[in-house]
Amino acid sequence: MENSFMPEGAEAPKENSNFLKLVEGAVRFRVVSPLIYGYEYWTEENKPVRSREFIKDKPENIRLKEDGSYEIKHFWAFKVIDREDERVKIVEITQNGVKRNIEELLRDADWGEPTGYDIKIIGTGKGMERRYTVNPVPHKPLTAEEKSLVARTEINLNALYEGENPFSEVSVKSGKKTPQKAPQQATVDYNEIQIEDIPF
Repeated sequence: MENSFMPEGAEAPKENSNFLKLVEGAVRFRVVSPLIYGYEYWTEENKPVRSREFIKDKPENIRLKEDGSYEIKHFWAFKVIDREDERVKIVEITQNGVKRNIEELLRDADWGEPTGYDIKIIGTGKGMERRYTVNPVPHKPLTAEEKSLVARTEINLNALYEGENPFSEVSVKSGKKTPQKAPQQATVDYNEIQIEDIPF
């Protein structure tokens, strides 16, 4: 929309993140890898800890709620092309409803594996009241440019289990080495799901 106050191009820059988050509103992506899964909790220092195995006992450093309870969530993580900026990122899904919706698409012969079509997830509501709707977008093969982008973007999903930076130091745009600071995450366990065990 034209206006006399703000010229075109003056918009505030959007956060440049390597992780795609589910938000209020719509996100659209193409799955470009098998998933890994596990269990996740957050520490008192607000750091995520991820494990391949179910965490049976209460971790000493887990963040507690006001009533003294705590949460350990089952998660999926996989690589995607974020359709907003056409970059390869990681999306992590802990919402069971979203996971069930994607599982339904996998079982549906008309849709099948989500590597063949985009997925649009729409969030409505605030905070704990937010609900998500999962919509598939008609099948469309990746372009040669998109395949090349995926191949050139090195992401090690297993690093999430180690509390390390899953993104390679190789810059996709320049091809040069660019140091990246690894997020400080606690280490719990390390194991990637086997290809034959995953739904896609």
